[in-house]
Amino acid sequence: MLCLVVGVAVTALGVRVEGTSMAPTLHEGDRILVEPGSAGEARRFDVVLLRVAGKDALLVKRVIGLPGDRVGIVSTPEEPFQVLLQEKGVGPVRRVVAPQWTAQAHRTGACCGPDGTRSARSELRTVPEGSFFYLGDNPDLSDDSRVYGWGETARIEGRVGVRAFPVSASPDLGNRPVLEDRSPGPSP
Repeated sequence: MLCLVVGVAVTALGVRVEGTSMAPTLHEGDRILVEPGSAGEARRFDVVLLRVAGKDALLVKRVIGLPGDRVGIVSTPEEPFQVLLQEKGVGPVRRVVAPQWTAQAHRTGACCGPDGTRSARSELRTVPEGSFFYLGDNPDLSDDSRVYGWGETARIEGRVGVRAFPVSASPDLGNRPVLEDRSPGPSP
């Protein structure tokens, strides 16, 4: 009986992942549960469920930059996807490192324009108050801040707490990026 109740709850309350923009962290058909009371909250590197202005669908993406942070993406033929972050706009510019990006990023592209979207050249931009910068874990196949611009914190439906289905998968999302000191190289 308990399994039936849990199954109904996951089906009713869980959000079904569509698409491959968060692979390998989340796959098409996975069901995720949002942490209760986390609407409108963004924490660095959390996966969130959000609505983008002018788009009817919910998106599942990873928070990278918070208000006051400076973010940018530098691309070279050797490293097509180097995400840079300067916390609160002071101190060193560091690399955001995620193994899933290294394995999947093959297209080059620079960021960021004044609104947080792709740009012709790499430039660090400050995330405005009430906003955040977000990316998919599969950078070549993700429509994220590079397409839609800054996310609005108020439009976050909640932080993704666990993967509830399939039951054979780990409930923990894993693949959490880390900040590393930057080696000398191209700068935005």
